[in-house]
Amino acid sequence: MNLTTKVLHMEFSNLTEAQNLVNDLRDVIHFHDYRYYVQSEPLVTDFEYDSLYKKLKKIEAEYPSLITDDSPTQRVGKGLTKDFPQVPHLAPMLSLDNSYDENDLYDFDRKVKELSGLNNLAYCVEPKFDGAGMSLVYTDDALVRGATRGDGVIGEEITNNIIVMRSIPMRAAFSKYGIKTIEIRGEVVIQKDKFKEFNRKRIEDGLSPLANPRNAASGSLRIQDSAEVAKRNLEGVLYHISYCVDADGRDMIGRGLKSRDENIKMLHSLGFKTPYEEHTRAKDIDGVIKFIDEWAAKRDDYKYEIDGMVVKVDDINMEERLGATSHHPRWAIAYKFSARQARTKLLKVEFQVGRIGTITPVAKLEPVSVGGVTVSSISMFNEEFIEEKDLRIGDDVLIERAGDVIPYIVMSLKDGRDGSESKVHFPAECPSCSTKLIKEEAAWRCTNINCPAQVLERLIHFASRDAMEITGLGAAIITKFYEAGWLKSIPDIYNLPFDEIQTLEGFGEKSVEKLKQSIETSKTRSMARLMFGLGIRHVGETMSKGIASHVTCLEDLKDWDMEKLAGIDDVGPKVAESIYNFFHTESNLELIHILKDFGLPVCEEKKEKNTDGKLSGLTFLFTGTLQKYTRPEAKKLTEDAGGTVAGSLSAKVNYLVVGEDPGSKVDKAKKIGTVNIITEEEFEGML
Repeated sequence: MNLTTKVLHMEFSNLTEAQNLVNDLRDVIHFHDYRYYVQSEPLVTDFEYDSLYKKLKKIEAEYPSLITDDSPTQRVGKGLTKDFPQVPHLAPMLSLDNSYDENDLYDFDRKVKELSGLNNLAYCVEPKFDGAGMSLVYTDDALVRGATRGDGVIGEEITNNIIVMRSIPMRAAFSKYGIKTIEIRGEVVIQKDKFKEFNRKRIEDGLSPLANPRNAASGSLRIQDSAEVAKRNLEGVLYHISYCVDADGRDMIGRGLKSRDENIKMLHSLGFKTPYEEHTRAKDIDGVIKFIDEWAAKRDDYKYEIDGMVVKVDDINMEERLGATSHHPRWAIAYKFSARQARTKLLKVEFQVGRIGTITPVAKLEPVSVGGVTVSSISMFNEEFIEEKDLRIGDDVLIERAGDVIPYIVMSLKDGRDGSESKVHFPAECPSCSTKLIKEEAAWRCTNINCPAQVLERLIHFASRDAMEITGLGAAIITKFYEAGWLKSIPDIYNLPFDEIQTLEGFGEKSVEKLKQSIETSKTRSMARLMFGLGIRHVGETMSKGIASHVTCLEDLKDWDMEKLAGIDDVGPKVAESIYNFFHTESNLELIHILKDFGLPVCEEKKEKNTDGKLSGLTFLFTGTLQKYTRPEAKKLTEDAGGTVAGSLSAKVNYLVVGEDPGSKVDKAKKIGTVNIITEEEFEGML
């Protein structure tokens, strides 16, 4: 008789016997959880498993003193989590530097050898799971905390949502390795087929489907009701040990734990879902590249979404010697797979009107999954783009997600044409107000400033995060208020009928009060953000800041001629003309006067520029995703140190600071020749 059958038939007559049976039941249930949720090889039927669970629950109900935090019966939704407290990670969760071709990997290998002083190094290679980062802390073999990645230093505690994932052990025998406390890093993921089934049920229930498994995993972690999280089939894949001490508090990383390959094997042996079968230990970088090529060919057949492979120096003792930059370790790198592509059909083209009247053609496609994301709509930019690629309605088209993010039409697949396709014709009149369109450079524009579509887009832009940041006044709410007749112009935002708004469905007293406060708070934004919020053509966020720094009040710009405007850094003739026209239009000046009466920052005192700072006289431009700072933070640091932040790349820029996925600016800077290209870490050093 096996243990499963034995415990199902065992009886008890006292507390001691009940304790022994409870221990056996928990061991058996933990074992079957591992077989089902980690190895996907169940050994019992659902009925047998449920019988084990019910028996354990019955004994615990009879003897409540036997209930422990790590009992399988405690893997249940514990009601609502009102907030997710911030908790510090035991070791920082650094991002990984990215690579996109073999040359990057050879360069990584060269740097590792130079820093380590060794000619031969083995690497651990594993899939880069496209999910939501998490960290788990175990003390005395028990799971004590789960947290999101957060900013890498501080995350949000999500323990209640972690314990409902049956692939994550609530207890693991770390003590047999001499481990007292350990922090493990991993990824929360959803299998592709389970994600599709989840979306199918959402659609049946009248709900909109979720975009992709990554977003679904990330969003699920912050759901307040852990019982709802339990329904989402989340799994935790663990692959990295970031902190580990013994009973005396001594660090075991590099001492007891010496190899990443061995660590994955240890976690696997303790019952964790790991990339045990999916990883390898390569003796050199050529072995790494061979393994990556194998995975690139089969990633579509893998049950989880992966967007690349992670390469780590296998010897953990090298970690300290190789060190890290401010945002990524030097002993690891992520290899990103090439863009995903798919074939689909161009069904029709819709024309959208932007806030300055620009008409943008948008391709409506037969929905297709590209890299785990369902794509049904893609911007076609302008008329020239359509003509250059000879795109026709009814065409089969090849689309891709550049960097697995931005959908893009690569080409028309003309071999599939049967003569029923039709050319795309730009409208002669505005789709929103029927005003005759004019063509300026590559764009068709509607010149009617009172065009309903433009008015709506200007309102949305004004309230957006980078402009006046009015929380609670997003695109959907603005559209609703516009249709109700409450919002027809920007000043209407500051004169909303809150008593009437409170009668709308979804707007209670509390939400209306929050909106009212957010609108009031917007009056404390800077004059530069107000200028950006006005939506002047060709004037972006950075340029607004530069222009605003030259005047005390926005109205002062009405006294500037185009030559004086063009004298501002990064303001060329085209931008100067746009600013001149805006501030010489009476209705725009009237708008500014009205906003001033409402208390908005039309004027502000100027701070003296720091001429003695370390960056004084230097001009910077930032590109790509910065890891340590947000763009506004980086700009403030630059300006506080006396430097200037440019709005675009030119020979006037002294330093181009490059983050992750920098785009084309790096190549342009190299062509200019006088621009110094530096990393975020080097920028920090200059400060």
